[in-house]
Amino acid sequence: MGALSHLRVLDLSRVLAGPWAGQILADLGADVIKVERPGSGDDTRAWGPPFLKDAQGENTSEAAYYLAANRNKRSVTLDFTQPEGQRLVRELAAKSDIVIENFKVGGLAAYGLDYNSLKAVNPKLIYCSITGFGQTGPYAKRAGYDFMIQGLGGLMSLTGRPEGEDGAGPVKVGVALTDILTGLYSTVAILAALAHRDQQGIGQHIDMALLDVQVACLANQAMNYLTTGASPQRLGNAHPNIVPYQDFPTADGDFILTVGNDGQFRRFAEVAGQPQWADDPRFATNKQRVAHRAELVVLIRQATVFKTTAEWVSQLEAAGVPCGPINNLEQMFQDPQVKARGLAVSLAHPLAGSVPQVASPIRLSETPVQYRHAPPLLGEHTEAVLSELLDLDAGHLQQLRETGVL
Repeated sequence: MGALSHLRVLDLSRVLAGPWAGQILADLGADVIKVERPGSGDDTRAWGPPFLKDAQGENTSEAAYYLAANRNKRSVTLDFTQPEGQRLVRELAAKSDIVIENFKVGGLAAYGLDYNSLKAVNPKLIYCSITGFGQTGPYAKRAGYDFMIQGLGGLMSLTGRPEGEDGAGPVKVGVALTDILTGLYSTVAILAALAHRDQQGIGQHIDMALLDVQVACLANQAMNYLTTGASPQRLGNAHPNIVPYQDFPTADGDFILTVGNDGQFRRFAEVAGQPQWADDPRFATNKQRVAHRAELVVLIRQATVFKTTAEWVSQLEAAGVPCGPINNLEQMFQDPQVKARGLAVSLAHPLAGSVPQVASPIRLSETPVQYRHAPPLLGEHTEAVLSELLDLDAGHLQQLRETGVL
């Protein structure tokens, strides 16, 4: 049994942030019911190519994007723009512990599916709303997407090559990181609300905003600004507070050097054949290395090109200096540590025979994550869920299909 196998989640969300939270809860054992629009479902089902391929190498209907965030869920198609659909969602909410939704502020109130409406039928309900800008403030009614929030929320001002270099300019992170982080924070909030409910017996409304999460996750860079009043600038792959902590060229590519303290720097200098660097007053301490960043980086770049990436990684690891290659995804999934940790898994799939998945990073000794089933086909579990939870018989289900509710 999973840690959350006693819980039921009604997942009304789509795209990434909400589904990501739902998948984490599902991986931990919760029964997550994904409610989707009849005929089309979650937007990301069509966000391809690439699509999952069948045994003949032909595209299926399942986009890789959708497959990333919907494992271990059950899919139910319901049109809650119709009164009967709204009634069914309310009945499902009455038998659920958690609702996750990411509609615009006030969007579900017109259907009687907002927090106050569902709280009336289930006072213990934990209702997590995920929006771009939150339930309050001048931007509350705006739509918010990851890319836009990365820009507005300051992250892109920190990401990219410095001014004056070739290719300088703001760059977004290569995955929808703000969505992912919002899904993670939402999961934490839901678990906190569950702990409170266990003590007090009542649910609550959770107001999650992509912008809030993005600002919170600026971490040391936000504090660099708040303590100085100066906005940090783009440094490419370099670190604002630690030197050397970036990529360097090698004889056959590039590698990453992450020196975290003065002792590591001394050992790096010895491996590099330049032990005098560690005693140079410009470089002896991290504070001085930051002050003389440009001079030191030039010297290091001149030294690193004489060994291959593999040679640097091997020699520096032996000396206890953190470093590593810059892998593409094929190389990453072939890495022996990634393989040893089982970070790629495969699940049975009705259209393709099997579907690859990235494993959950959560490792629990007593209640480990279980991979129960693949991301569901659209509406795959509609009849099963509605008959199991709402006692609808075959005739009633057929009538709902004929009227377009299912």
